[in-house]
Amino acid sequence: MSAQHEAGVTTTHRVVILGAGYAGLSAAIQLASRVKRSENVRVTLVNAQEHFTERLRLHMTATGQELAELSIPELLEGTGARFVRGWVTAVDADAKTVRIDDEHVLPYDTLVYGLGGVADTAAVPGVEDHAYALNSAQDAEALADRLARLGRGTVVVAGSGLTGIESAAEIAERHPELNVVLLGRREPGAAMNPKAKAYLRSALERLGVRVRSGVEVAKVLPGAVELAGGESVPADVVLWTSGTRVSPLAAAAGLTVDEHGRVVTDATLRSVSHPEVYAVGDAAAIRQGYGVMHGTCQGGMPTGVHAAMSIVRALKGKQPKPFRFGYYHTPVSLGRHDAVVQFTHPDDSPRRVHLTGRVAARYKETVTVSPWPTWGRMKKMPASGAFWPRGGRFTRAGAAR
Repeated sequence: MSAQHEAGVTTTHRVVILGAGYAGLSAAIQLASRVKRSENVRVTLVNAQEHFTERLRLHMTATGQELAELSIPELLEGTGARFVRGWVTAVDADAKTVRIDDEHVLPYDTLVYGLGGVADTAAVPGVEDHAYALNSAQDAEALADRLARLGRGTVVVAGSGLTGIESAAEIAERHPELNVVLLGRREPGAAMNPKAKAYLRSALERLGVRVRSGVEVAKVLPGAVELAGGESVPADVVLWTSGTRVSPLAAAAGLTVDEHGRVVTDATLRSVSHPEVYAVGDAAAIRQGYGVMHGTCQGGMPTGVHAAMSIVRALKGKQPKPFRFGYYHTPVSLGRHDAVVQFTHPDDSPRRVHLTGRVAARYKETVTVSPWPTWGRMKKMPASGAFWPRGGRFTRAGAAR
């Protein structure tokens, strides 16, 4: 591992990783495991909470199901990475510093920016005041408590994407005494092949979920949801899953961002404006041949691993390699014993192959728990984390379709 030398003095290269989601934690474990024998590289992971948030299971937490508590320091054990708990309140890209809790300043030589997205509760009036969201385990627990006390009534899930579908199904299964309404612009499973989409719709019907697609929420009121056009849908509880937003810190730091506030990267995941900054997960606008990637666990973890590998190459004086990724599936749970798994082409368009029922539910569960063995293997064999679908012709430069 090469080190910086000034006047014959060896200095430590400080790598700071912001955010311990699937992408940030993958970057930390991969990088720290690769450089732990070097005294010239220090890896620090910063996160607001000490417990890892299983975003893939928040709809379960929201219905009162207890999950294992996963400690980030324990997940980092054996890597040599340092954990700092605190809120990132500012990034100074020129001074190369990060401010934690408005009190502490953390300098860096290389930064990995992984402050991912949350539900966009500011886009529609009334959402922040009258709706629940699934941004954290605490948010999900608050919703679970409200549902448990509701007794009878109507729950409106606003947003017919994957989070909305899984949440509506889980609530309907765990609380059959409640009326569950799923609202969205698009039909649930719109990106699936016709048979998979039809199965999904029939499963929602079986669970008693009332689906209304082609509608847009204009306002959330204390006891109702107002649709564009003026119609009012009664709601005792509203769960908001429509749209996401990212932290404004990247833009405030002067990093080049896209129209959604995501850090624009080059082919190696470096910021196009600040090459000492890498962006990963849904904090980054990462362009592939098929377009800009959307934030999912299946794509987030490879971005974190690739950023770590790129940093190692740069420290050795080598040129980082371009990142390439192709999607391969869309697993959607429909309660605890049912699911749909749509297999996809690398550009995320649906293949003809899909799974349904209990087999799909087992597949989804395997996917959900896969980070733990993956991170465990990376600690022992860092190179094991470097395998993911590259996407073939779909991700080659100039292959935009």
